Amino acid sequence: MATLFGRRWSRSELERRCGDILQVAGIRRVRLCGGKEEGVECALVRTGSGLEFQVTLDRGMDISLAGFKGVPLAWRSPAGDVHPSFCSSTGEEWRASFAGGLMTGCGMSNVGAPCMDEGESLGLHGKLSHLPASDIRTVTEWEGDECRFVVSGSVLEQPGPGVALRLNRRITAALGGSTLEVEDRVVNEGTGRTPCMLLYHVNAGWPLLDERARLLLRARETSPRDADAAAGLNESVRFSPPIRAFREQVFYHDLTPDAAGTVTVLLANIPLGIGLLLRYRKADLPEFVEWKMMSEGMYALGLEPANCRVEGRARERAEGRLRYLEAGEERTIRLDLEVIEGAERISTLAAENGLPV
Repeated sequence: MATLFGRRWSRSELERRCGDILQVAGIRRVRLCGGKEEGVECALVRTGSGLEFQVTLDRGMDISLAGFKGVPLAWRSPAGDVHPSFCSSTGEEWRASFAGGLMTGCGMSNVGAPCMDEGESLGLHGKLSHLPASDIRTVTEWEGDECRFVVSGSVLEQPGPGVALRLNRRITAALGGSTLEVEDRVVNEGTGRTPCMLLYHVNAGWPLLDERARLLLRARETSPRDADAAAGLNESVRFSPPIRAFREQVFYHDLTPDAAGTVTVLLANIPLGIGLLLRYRKADLPEFVEWKMMSEGMYALGLEPANCRVEGRARERAEGRLRYLEAGEERTIRLDLEVIEGAERISTLAAENGLPV
């Protein structure tokens, strides 16, 4: 049964009161208009709890705009939801069409810095976010009194002859719920063994992100990417107001999983009464990257579960971390993003998961 407006409702009770469940929650397919967003196809999802989000179908099924009860959750860049025909995956050009949003997919042939790897030129963060999905379905599923909204599709990357990586994505949210479930099944449809790099670029923004927010996690070790990050290492989980000309800081957190192998990360803004929680299996995404960007106009925090670091494929290969899929092999990754409401619930959840407040 769904919890809506302070009580639980059965399917029959809701159907007696609504001509269409879209009256309170559901999925709408839309097409954007104007400028470089012209023609971009999206799915808008409302769960009825106050959670609303946009799945950008033409951009690797990224999750763009997102909010909860009128509070924005994600940072947005000035670029907007650029149509893939205007996108480039060369060098640093990825930045020019980076929308930000709640979750941007990075990969699959490269994550992180542009590089040359075994004769192949690879651009920043790969092509995944620039590829339109196919086989798209938007479904409202009832199972007894439980209702779920599902957006699914397939994204194919073919970087060269005999190389083909397919991501089959399914995004699910329950009626009355405040959780997004992302399930990705990545398949090597090529003829041989190929690298497979994935990073989930979850971008928190103001007002969830401000000087009162704290990043709560259990880390065995935190290491800086470079000298800029080393200078801010002691404040990696604390945040300032926007700073002019702030230089980005990137940290690698070696997270401690629970007995089931799951890690939990919580961006908590207790005075605001909102938190954003991430859960996933560490075996699937062994790296957790923090992108801290406190600059004026680009005030963002990237929470980035990944199967690699962000210094490019050549570096991953050289350091023995590069992951592969054999021909025909597939791998499934699940990631939950949940909005936590209320200062007391945030504190309770942090304590239950051993997260230092």
